[in-house]
Amino acid sequence: MNVARVPRGTTKILLIVVLAMSAMVLCAAPTVSQETSSRIVDSELERFRLVEVTRGLSHPWSLVFLPDGSALITERPGRLHRLRPDGSAEQISGLPSIAAVGQGGLLDVALDPEYGQNGWIYMTYAVAYDGGYGTVLGRARLSGSRLTDFEELFRMQPASGGRVHFGSRIAFLPDKTVVFSIGDRGAMNRAQDRQDHAGALLRLNRDGSVPHDNPFVGDPGTRDELYTLGNRNPQGLTLHPETGVLWQTEHGPRGGDELNIIEPGNNYGWPEMSQGVDYRTGQPIGQGTSAPGMTQPIEHWSPAIAPSGMVFYFGEQFPGWEGNLFIGSLVDTHLLRLEIDGQRVVHQERLLDGTIGRIRDVRLGPDGQLWLLTDASNGGVYRLEAVE
Repeated sequence: MNVARVPRGTTKILLIVVLAMSAMVLCAAPTVSQETSSRIVDSELERFRLVEVTRGLSHPWSLVFLPDGSALITERPGRLHRLRPDGSAEQISGLPSIAAVGQGGLLDVALDPEYGQNGWIYMTYAVAYDGGYGTVLGRARLSGSRLTDFEELFRMQPASGGRVHFGSRIAFLPDKTVVFSIGDRGAMNRAQDRQDHAGALLRLNRDGSVPHDNPFVGDPGTRDELYTLGNRNPQGLTLHPETGVLWQTEHGPRGGDELNIIEPGNNYGWPEMSQGVDYRTGQPIGQGTSAPGMTQPIEHWSPAIAPSGMVFYFGEQFPGWEGNLFIGSLVDTHLLRLEIDGQRVVHQERLLDGTIGRIRDVRLGPDGQLWLLTDASNGGVYRLEAVE
């Protein structure tokens, strides 16, 4: 894929060529273009400008900012791009073999807490092995426009033929260990199987080894990497920057999307309990909305909103949003703002409802602005700028 800025003042001849090439769109990846439009939006507490920074990405999944102000963007089909502050972009080479099947592909990307010293970039992605597919955690360094020193740190066991519910998000705890999520791979009972990595959050040291204080270390019936159990398909994971508490969202079935506060060793219930219902029968799942020994969500949504990327806002651009939690919605295509009191949601506001499409990721930029990714074959990057 050639990633380049689209020049202004394109000649008629070039336009004809571009139109002719558009007939080949099914055979080629889209081209990333520079900022094209903006609009003013009034919300309950803040007035902001929605800016389309770039578009032409094929199902972008995650975004992370580098110290120089540029950003790495993953595309689910298995491509990685670097978006520079001036709006130009380039494709990064050196990725491992990635299985872009169903909901799988290149997923989350995150920087090591000591990135300035070691240069490690962590990624989750789907790989084909053992006759099936599974979620993998790897890391690499960036040298120019190429990844180097790539290491595969972990691959889930067992692999399976399902093409859904790979997860996956990455977060680093205050002790600098890495936590990442894996969905139940479309087989709900795997989330309660302690010998299975599916349907769980996992915690590792940054080199891929198992921390000695993981909650199930020493339990012969449970895999050492497991940090939680009973998670259906977690696609949002973020650390509160002041309290150090880990927050998570996961997709429910027919309704029952969840917002959870993560505690090591907890069982979050799937499929023994759910606020949603069975897709086919409309009947409660498992024991209904509660079950002994299972942790309840602090908030849930029915009908489903399909929550994805999430971030707490702490910055100078939007003082009215200080401490609020922002979550991207895939099904209802909006940005959800949550006001939090301790560990309770006290107010919710929908922003950009139906405006830009499925919001896959939400990030806080070094400029104090919120950045969004939209999940589409012609997906885009958007920025929320404060307006006086």
